[in-house]
Amino acid sequence: MSHTISLIGYGEAGSTFARAGGWGEAADGAGGNARAGVWDLRPERLALAAQDGLMVAANAQEAMAGREMVLSLVTADSALPAAQEYAAFLPKGAIWADCNSVAPGTKREAAAAVEAAGGCYVDVAVLAPVDPARLNVPLLLAGREAGRAEALLREAGFANIRIVGDEVGRASAIKMIRSVMVKGVEALTAEMMLAAQEAGVVDEVLSSLDASEKAWPWAKRAAYNIERMVTHGVRRAAEMEESAKTLTGLGIEPMMTNGTVLRQREMAGRTERLIEGKE
Repeated sequence: MSHTISLIGYGEAGSTFARAGGWGEAADGAGGNARAGVWDLRPERLALAAQDGLMVAANAQEAMAGREMVLSLVTADSALPAAQEYAAFLPKGAIWADCNSVAPGTKREAAAAVEAAGGCYVDVAVLAPVDPARLNVPLLLAGREAGRAEALLREAGFANIRIVGDEVGRASAIKMIRSVMVKGVEALTAEMMLAAQEAGVVDEVLSSLDASEKAWPWAKRAAYNIERMVTHGVRRAAEMEESAKTLTGLGIEPMMTNGTVLRQREMAGRTERLIEGKE
């Protein structure tokens, strides 16, 4: 039931979850604590939460009072300060579910603050955009109280949850490392398309990529890519230096391409143990 939850932060994620789960509806018909509570530093977001029927608090302490779980849905740079500042207001034994996209070390620091104040900390990784997935968005949970957090999240309407361990930071590590590829491909795509447009070869470049694309699972793809760098990294680094020159000549700063030069050269000659995850 939504009365067990409060939200710290009512941006895109918080408002999407609340609307999808009907957290602003009074389950007992009486309002008040039957609705999810919310606190946000921005008045316009509190006004939006009020429109959505949530219990808008005057401060974080009021929002968290009597709740079994608090979802921290703030910006990445505010995740640790929020945990440190609000830990004292968390009811004893209640769960601080840190859903923010931050490094494992940051989550461990936040956990220390929450647990020192008598609360329970759970590392939550949100693995996809909340819109359109809403309450079907994949969630990874880590921490000693992950099982209890899963039960509360499912009660609130979340449907796609997996516990990945007891160690705080494990869920975040999966998300952050995965983002190296996901966001990196986005950045590489932008760099490629800027150059292709400038050179007038967009269709040809994209058609060439379509022709060479292999429909492999990522385990096989990763092993293949690493083997190519280990075996041919020196030569490939030299080739990518020429690609960087090509982009520079087109007036496109080769930020990602220069990084590729460095990584290819660094990987050259490394052993196969890296592919097996033992290095």
